[in-house]
Amino acid sequence: MSAPVIEQRTALRVFRDNLLAAPRRLLDSAFRSGKPHTDRTRSNFVFGNVFLHLHSVRTHRWTLRWATTAGLGIASTAAFLITLVTGVLLMFYYKPYPDAAYDSIKDIHFVVPTGRFIRNIHRWAANVMVVTVILHMARAFYTGAYRKPREFNWLIGMGLFVTTLGLSFTGYLLPWDQLAYWAITIGANIAQSPREVTDALGITEWFDPGGFQRLLLLGSDTVGAEALIRFYLLHVMLLPLVLTALMAVHFWRIRKDGGIVRPADADQRLAKREEAVYPVFTEAPAKTYQLAAIVRGRTTAVGRGPENTVPSMPHLFYAELAVLMLTAAICLALSLVSDAPLKELANPAVPENPAKAPWYFLGLQEMVAFSAFMGGIGIPSIVIIGLGLIPFLDREESGTGEWFGGPGGWPLVKQATAFGLGTAILIEALVIRFGWIREWFPGVSQLVVTLINPGTVLTLIYGLYSVWLVRRYNSTRAGALGLFTVFLCGFLVLTIIGVYFRGPNWEFYWSPSDWPKH
Repeated sequence: MSAPVIEQRTALRVFRDNLLAAPRRLLDSAFRSGKPHTDRTRSNFVFGNVFLHLHSVRTHRWTLRWATTAGLGIASTAAFLITLVTGVLLMFYYKPYPDAAYDSIKDIHFVVPTGRFIRNIHRWAANVMVVTVILHMARAFYTGAYRKPREFNWLIGMGLFVTTLGLSFTGYLLPWDQLAYWAITIGANIAQSPREVTDALGITEWFDPGGFQRLLLLGSDTVGAEALIRFYLLHVMLLPLVLTALMAVHFWRIRKDGGIVRPADADQRLAKREEAVYPVFTEAPAKTYQLAAIVRGRTTAVGRGPENTVPSMPHLFYAELAVLMLTAAICLALSLVSDAPLKELANPAVPENPAKAPWYFLGLQEMVAFSAFMGGIGIPSIVIIGLGLIPFLDREESGTGEWFGGPGGWPLVKQATAFGLGTAILIEALVIRFGWIREWFPGVSQLVVTLINPGTVLTLIYGLYSVWLVRRYNSTRAGALGLFTVFLCGFLVLTIIGVYFRGPNWEFYWSPSDWPKH
């Protein structure tokens, strides 16, 4: 009679032991290579992890230097993840139709517990993402990271940049307040700006690309319910999917292209530093490997050994976590000191004055004030095409992986910065003080104003300056360095003027206190 009792107690003990061991077995099933104590288990940890597998098993120590990348790529990714998580939380309360959108944002802002804080984080993370993507793109350019074999990944990065701006722009309409409504109206007018040319040529009745672009953007002739649901779908579904796909390709190509770009003599530079050198292999291997053959190939790994590398797990992984935490801390701090704006309910009958686009489009809006077509479509298209062509025009190798590497170097960039800032400020001062062709010759053709305006003049001067640099240094890289720098400076000047010095009717004011009183 006692045998069943013993058997029952044993089964209960086994059940208890299995229950206690469940957490450990869960970890073992997720991380089958065990704790990454040795180089081999660290390698297996990367091989078996879907996220870490985007990294190479070993990372060069040059890549881990703060001065190499400043963590800008990871900061952009971290900001996107923060925006994604907070956006999902906001979706629980947001209603994407005009009769309820504004009230739902008010509920989030004033009623939902921590709703205002979450919305603030979402807004600031989006802004941090725009800033870090721009800086990351500048870092890649100034270190020559667009050169062979990274040309395609440079184009993917440009796609990420455009998609990021699209994400921020589509989210701008969702609060359905005055600020959002009239900012999107400006964007719709820019999309319609080809009519500036077709009207002047008298062909709009038969050929109207501007009207088609406006209809495609808004789903209607006006900013209404169709535009709101269209922007909502783009913002929460289509553009995040596109961004995620591009990021996956971007990260994968970084690995396949040999990791973060570095100078050809990076190993020698690291050898000169007086610091403890991490050994190539930290523990005696438990298994012997042999090399079957050495072959020639096109891969960037050819001719490179494991010297001056460390396991990506934990070194690179911990560095990425540190940047993630720093980005989150910045977003949290900004969210505590500055609330996301929320103005009155959108009213098509009462225009905002001044009606301003998001800050990252105010440089365009400043140019649009002179010519909607050239400022909103023509010049941006020229810039994007130029950036896309740079990897295929600059086939030089000197200076790759170095900040401002190549002929001219840092002195050239300093000179280009002064020239870019000075030229933009001079042209803007001239326009603000004396006006432009339309004020000088009221009857002039619109085509003349479209082709000859402050934006096109500034672009032409920058282009001629770049050609001069190519001839002076006998280097395409020198011309590219100068052109990228002056356009960056021009964008900065125009953005600052649009943000701080444009008031009602887009007039120039030194301070909002000088605006006309109503």
